[in-house]
Amino acid sequence: MKKELFEDLEYLMSFPVDYREGSKYPVVLFLHGAGTRGNDISVLERNAFMAVGGRYPEFSFITVAPHCKTGTWFDRFETLKRFVLMLTCSEYADPERIYLVGNSMGGYGAWQLGMSMPEYFAAMIPICGGGMYWNVATLINVPIWAFHGERDSVVACEESKKMVDAIKRMGGNARLTVYPNTDHDSWTATYNNREVFEWLLSQRNQNAKALMDSYSSNQDFG
Repeated sequence: MKKELFEDLEYLMSFPVDYREGSKYPVVLFLHGAGTRGNDISVLERNAFMAVGGRYPEFSFITVAPHCKTGTWFDRFETLKRFVLMLTCSEYADPERIYLVGNSMGGYGAWQLGMSMPEYFAAMIPICGGGMYWNVATLINVPIWAFHGERDSVVACEESKKMVDAIKRMGGNARLTVYPNTDHDSWTATYNNREVFEWLLSQRNQNAKALMDSYSSNQDFG
């Protein structure tokens, strides 16, 4: 695991066992929940999602996980947007396979980041989050698989239902898995489900070529 810094945002990177410099890999951008905040980034190292890559070594993807020390992802939102732009242009990222995953506070962050920058993500997995369901039209071309515990006492399951139902009404590709006997921790079962990552990593972003071409003009970008 490697610690990096973007502007004033610390982040961790984990690499697949077959990683080779100069090659392009799928990248999973992970937004953690409120319980992983703090001044010590080692808390993020212990987050359950950071072990996912090792659990599924057959999937060669890079995990990139920024660390929110205080407040919420909404307080760091403009930095997060620039962070996504950096990822898209990085030497290690396959721009057609940049994915967004977040749980709890990170689930809210993922929904909002996805709505704000839908063209950059091949697929999304928001877990026990929610958002502005009246503003989901931007997500109709992004495959989404959301997860929530039916008995969630922290973030009501209805929050995910509203988001997914609104996208489906508009003709988008979204689905929701509800765990019937689960409270707030709907991420453990999700991370333990190999099918989730098979689905995620099978998606490709049809906008990626146009995005990369938009940076190719030396008149505008030097």
